[in-house]
Amino acid sequence: MLAGTAPIAERGSSTDPRMNVELQPLPAEDRPVLERLTQLYLHDFTEFQPNDVDESGLFADSNLGRYWAEAGRWPFAIRVDGRLAGFVLVSPHSPSGQPTDHTVAEFFIMRQYRRMGVGRIAAREIFDRLPGVWEVAEIAANLPAQAFWRAVIDEYTAGDYREFPDGAPSWNGPIQRFRAPPQGQRE
Repeated sequence: MLAGTAPIAERGSSTDPRMNVELQPLPAEDRPVLERLTQLYLHDFTEFQPNDVDESGLFADSNLGRYWAEAGRWPFAIRVDGRLAGFVLVSPHSPSGQPTDHTVAEFFIMRQYRRMGVGRIAAREIFDRLPGVWEVAEIAANLPAQAFWRAVIDEYTAGDYREFPDGAPSWNGPIQRFRAPPQGQRE
């Protein structure tokens, strides 16, 4: 069981209006939980970007410790009806190179929770929770992620976002950029 502060919760999804989706900050003592979920994420990601496991059968560590050591980094678990369903990692690093408050560094929903509205709810909650200028970048090969983020961001911003279709010199893929207003100021 993850320790931490009270989660943000919302009811509602495209398939079950009784489903409870929570976004829960991950404290440092729950780093092993995030490390295990990251292995599932990296496995799924090999569909779009090859990545080999090491001799112990694990994908390489992705410096997760920085999420508890550096300012502007936020690790969150995503839960559905109290069960782990994925995670979102927020970073201050800008894929476009422009000033940015927050970037979705990694976003993962376990397969059994996909296409249920969980990702959409979690994304909207993270944007509401951390207002400011956001960027979301997808690699060129990950067409499902591009479709997902375009739809979520278009809905969240009512179409008021900018997309850099060719990314930036240091990024191979589209980047969406928008502003998340402080809570209570979004229509």
